[in-house]
Amino acid sequence: MACLSEESCWVSSSLPEMLSRRLSLKDNQENGEAEANSTPFPIEKVFPVYAMGFSKPDSEFVVSPGDSGDPIWDAVREEAKLEAEKEPILSSFLYASILSHDRLEQALAFVLANRLQNPTLLATQLLDIISHVIMHDRRIKHSIRLDMQAFKDRDPACLSYCSTLLYLKGYHSLQSYRVAHVLWNQGRKILALALQSRISEVFGIDIHPAAKIGEGILLDHGTGVVIGETAVVGNRVSLMHGVTLGGTGKEVGDRHPKVGDGALIGACATILGNIKIGEGAMIAAGSLVLKNVDPHSMMAGTPAKLIGYVVGKDPSLTMKHDASKEFFKLVAVTFKEGISSGGLDQGKKDKET
Repeated sequence: MACLSEESCWVSSSLPEMLSRRLSLKDNQENGEAEANSTPFPIEKVFPVYAMGFSKPDSEFVVSPGDSGDPIWDAVREEAKLEAEKEPILSSFLYASILSHDRLEQALAFVLANRLQNPTLLATQLLDIISHVIMHDRRIKHSIRLDMQAFKDRDPACLSYCSTLLYLKGYHSLQSYRVAHVLWNQGRKILALALQSRISEVFGIDIHPAAKIGEGILLDHGTGVVIGETAVVGNRVSLMHGVTLGGTGKEVGDRHPKVGDGALIGACATILGNIKIGEGAMIAAGSLVLKNVDPHSMMAGTPAKLIGYVVGKDPSLTMKHDASKEFFKLVAVTFKEGISSGGLDQGKKDKET
């Protein structure tokens, strides 16, 4: 990891003690403020609720650096402190990446800059670019927290908020895309494409900076995901690895899929053309989708066919990729009867000839 300040690069045997002193001072200040105002922070009204799909966030509770509390960032810091105590060898890494920063935005910019750097695109340059974009875009401040909550809620392999920020490339690529998307809309298209190239090289995930992606998104594993220039992905969508939202040829203009809120796209599913995937739909792993999909439909196969309907919560939140047991029994019986009737018909035809 590149060193962006002398403080973040300082390593010695006393680093754990330094961490302890710095954090205890900060915590004492925060505790003093907490005693003065004993009203608990309304965490249920912030990110977890919206990311789980129950309601949209009240703008009153959208956390920004100037607000009185940030439950996501507080959780990240507490987890990092515990990890530094458990694994002293990671204390300098955790200090530089998380504990030396005052806001989630700063820590995220530091992590992304160090992941995306190369010999000609320096970490210090990237840090300036990413920090400036994130700190001046309220929507990104909102999205990075909703996305983090989505990873924590829906990915059983996600151990903590801290691990999402530090290690999950699906989260890293998604937030890097958000920065590139802002740059693209500002007319800085060459820089946006440069970031896209680095995202693809480093994370193996290719998202065009012009694509439109909502909030509360999960890119589970993420490897091999391709999202085209005119694709649109709604809120609370979950995409597994290998998903392609692509075009069908050399057509120009609006040529990529539009995925509705709450949809679940299974591993290695391919969705091609300017078609709509309805809200709450589930596309089974390995499917090839070439036509519009109705809301809450369950599609599978190559080409994909309707195999049922999703009942209850959006599949992107439950992360259930399978149909019901009763449905598969019905399919098995129908298939068996089809073979039997087909065999009899073929036998009659053979006798007639």
